Amino acid sequence: MISSNLLTLIVSSVVILILPKVIGVNEYGYWQLYTFYLTYIGFFHFGWCDGIYLKFGGENYSDLDKKYFASQVSSFIIFQSIISLLSIIASLLFSKNSSTLFIFLALSLNFVITNTRLLFIYTLQTTNRIKEASIITISDRFIYVIFLLFLLFSNNTSFQRMIIADNIARVISLFCALYICKDITFISDRKLVQIKDSWDNIKVGSNLMLANIASSLIIGVVRFAIQKGWDIATFGKVSLTLSLSNLVMTFINAIGIVVFPMLKRTSSDKLALVYKSMRLILMLTMLTMLIVYYPLRIILEYWLPAYKDSLEFMGMVFPMIVFEGKTSLLLNTYLKAMRQEKLIFKINFLTTIISIFMAVLSVVILKSLSISVLSIVILLSFRSTLLELKVARLLNLSIFKDLFLEFIIVFIFICGNIFLDMRISIILYLISLMTYYFITFNKKNISLKNLLRT
Repeated sequence: MISSNLLTLIVSSVVILILPKVIGVNEYGYWQLYTFYLTYIGFFHFGWCDGIYLKFGGENYSDLDKKYFASQVSSFIIFQSIISLLSIIASLLFSKNSSTLFIFLALSLNFVITNTRLLFIYTLQTTNRIKEASIITISDRFIYVIFLLFLLFSNNTSFQRMIIADNIARVISLFCALYICKDITFISDRKLVQIKDSWDNIKVGSNLMLANIASSLIIGVVRFAIQKGWDIATFGKVSLTLSLSNLVMTFINAIGIVVFPMLKRTSSDKLALVYKSMRLILMLTMLTMLIVYYPLRIILEYWLPAYKDSLEFMGMVFPMIVFEGKTSLLLNTYLKAMRQEKLIFKINFLTTIISIFMAVLSVVILKSLSISVLSIVILLSFRSTLLELKVARLLNLSIFKDLFLEFIIVFIFICGNIFLDMRISIILYLISLMTYYFITFNKKNISLKNLLRT
């Protein structure tokens, strides 16, 4: 899993830092549009894959009913092929231009390619064949980065060729999955369609899928509104700033895989103490990482002059790493450890509803791109705060003072980047950060000692 995240980090770095340099702003916008919609392809199995993951968790792969799974694969491919065909028809009827038609036709193929591959990955993961599942995932990104580098060095890059390269890599990794699971794939004695069993898997997995949908739509709704409210170049520029923040999040999550499993080994009577310690160390790290914004912006303004105006938005949206980092590494981990998955879903769903209202307000009514971008951080901070208040209540902790201090520092960071010269903004943020270090100095030392003893 660590190697998979590392490869994802490398591929993301190449795409984010090099691609905008070698293709036009509009071309990059179309590429971002493709990757944006591609993230939602996985929801069109309607929980089928999640149901298999939940129903067969803990079983040995060798003990699986191979005929049952072979029939599930057949049923699943037929189901996804129908969705793919309907999507192709809709693309031909409603696409506005040849570029969007190309994108949606490529996306239509991915209902079969990506979702079928996901079915095999989930089957391997739930039966503890993690290595094989990782091979499928890594092969996709490894092959793609080879194609991408070839296109870059041959000076033959366009968003269409990049999409074709991405789809070829996904097809090859699907064949890799078919081979790894050949004892399921190539069974002749099977039922072609299993409607009852398939529906049962969808019912079992739909709740988990809905929770994932609600989480992804928080930012997705705003991005969709921006794509509809402005041109493709603007969408690409805003997406670049979000991608840079997500690149930092990929690095943070890679660290979290190593650091945070210690929660599993922590006794329930120490959860509150460990939470306070982890929280302080994490927030010190996240708030310090905001400093990365300043050299990164200077470098990118020189490296990507065509995106200079959009990099101003990065100063607004970059603090999302503070709230997303805390949510993914700490809050969700704790709530799952305490079996509060339904609570996570409810808060994600509530935040998604608010996201819809904010998208309408900022795009349709106010027609303000700045407010649209700023709303992303507001929404993520709202979700993070609501989740943390629930965790604090479950652990009987008081965190209002800590939250207040953190909001003040993030507020100074954002306002400094919007209203002040960068040099003044850097000085102001460093002063506020040093003040925060001073206030939490004793707590930090105690927290480190507590973590070392855990």
